[in-house]
Amino acid sequence: MWLWITGIICFVVAVRVIYKRRSGVCTSKRLLEGKTAIVTGSSAGIGKETARDLARRGARVILACRNVQKAQKVADDIIGTTGNGQVFVKQLDTSDLASVRKFAKEIIDTEKELHILVNNAGIAAPTAKTLTADGLEMTMATNHFGHFLLTNMLLDLLKKSAPSRVVNISSDGHYFCSNLVVDDLNYEKRPYPNTFASYGQSKLANVLFTVELAERMKGTGVTTNSLHPGCVSTEITHKNGAKIVGYLVGFLFQLMAKDEALGAQTTIHLAVSEDVENISGEYFADCKIAKRSEQAKDRGLAKKLWEMSEMAVSLTQEDHHYSGK
Repeated sequence: MWLWITGIICFVVAVRVIYKRRSGVCTSKRLLEGKTAIVTGSSAGIGKETARDLARRGARVILACRNVQKAQKVADDIIGTTGNGQVFVKQLDTSDLASVRKFAKEIIDTEKELHILVNNAGIAAPTAKTLTADGLEMTMATNHFGHFLLTNMLLDLLKKSAPSRVVNISSDGHYFCSNLVVDDLNYEKRPYPNTFASYGQSKLANVLFTVELAERMKGTGVTTNSLHPGCVSTEITHKNGAKIVGYLVGFLFQLMAKDEALGAQTTIHLAVSEDVENISGEYFADCKIAKRSEQAKDRGLAKKLWEMSEMAVSLTQEDHHYSGK
């Protein structure tokens, strides 16, 4: 028995060492004095570490979070560890369209520039269908619809501040969605699927949103890319890992996964690196362009998703801040 346990521990340690050594790391030394960045969902996990890195580079960083009390503690910690006092907290719940509109309008009214928008907030899919106050499926609302609306509302500011970047955190979990049904994104016509499929749909939406946004932003100085952060031990996996994959597998995942700082490296790379200045619409992992599913490359599907997302969030003429259709 002990020999078996020892063998598992040795295997886990070996996998962790190899995985971490192969993980990409942002090597850019670029400083960000005079730049403004927003990181959604930055009170924990890779969002927190992304915000910390941007602050360390001298950026004015806005933590856009649902729980402002928790986020303020993180902001205070970032200020203490980086010496950058330009770290602020604003309330944003991406599952609530009213909250998104309020946040976006406040940013437009108070910020003269916006150079980096990191759409990081996200949840693991619930085991049963859950609707938001707007009647949207919770996973899609939090992971896609909220960021879709937010980005559209901030595009004028991003264009005025160009060169600027939009970074969308997706996942290889987008492979879990084998068939994106764009006219039933909230499971009104279909039964709610398993957790993997629901999460996968939202992550595929992140990639396709990036594809279409890149097309619409050509010539504006705004670039956008999506990414897979890797297997990362974060608050989301701590809370939901056991429900999704079982306690033993969840425990092993925590042992083998990247820590939060390493998991944030590709996000940071896309936000700051000189190497991606002229790259847009791509999907990255470990700080380099990565493979994605065939659906995730489909321009026609991306355009249809955009149109259905406009309807889902009731995007008004006032909210339209992109060029062309």
